[in-house]
Amino acid sequence: MVAGLSYTERGSGFPLVLLHGNGEDSRYFVHQLDAFSADYRVIAVDTRGHGHSPRGDAPFTLEQFAEDLKGLLDALGIARAALLGFSDGANVALIFTLRYPDYVEALILNGGNLNPGGVKASVQLPICLGYGLASLCALFDRRAVPRRELLGLMVKEPHIAPEALAAIRCPTLVIAGDRDMIRDAHTRQIHASIPGAALAILPGDHFVAHQNPAAFNRAVADFLRGRRVP
Repeated sequence: MVAGLSYTERGSGFPLVLLHGNGEDSRYFVHQLDAFSADYRVIAVDTRGHGHSPRGDAPFTLEQFAEDLKGLLDALGIARAALLGFSDGANVALIFTLRYPDYVEALILNGGNLNPGGVKASVQLPICLGYGLASLCALFDRRAVPRRELLGLMVKEPHIAPEALAAIRCPTLVIAGDRDMIRDAHTRQIHASIPGAALAILPGDHFVAHQNPAAFNRAVADFLRGRRVP
């Protein structure tokens, strides 16, 4: 554990940092760790309060997760890396890139969203109901607090202005499943808002990296090679 975060590391070479989604941990990328470690130093991070990383006392927000990532990279002596984020991990990667562009060689955004409205209503409504219930339970039982915090991230965050993405200058790949829980129009807005970004819509749902790893890994590898990421 470095800088308060647990992580799994494989391979050597240029750093490729993997950021998981809400309520998961670095094990989500089981099909990516070995696939990319032949060419890269792959670092799969457990976000604050996920996996083996402690919750700590800092705010439980995507902005804090981005600051945690900077702390980890600094502690590891990594001044530049490629970031691959899934779901909330993609949102953290976006926030980090906008704050610290000099750290990011390339950006891969899988199933990210700019605001809660980017999630399909059929998915977001149960999340909102679950958050309300967890918030009520947390008033009487502290064991409900972690669930309230996790659901709160999806209900309240992120809030990234589409026009802010015009500042991103690194090579970027936007990936989503053709049955993703993120609205297709929202995914395409993210793609259109980042100058020169590539777009890949793959067969699968929100968890396409785990369920269709061959297609996902091929799309990522082709992108990294095509953009000559070290």
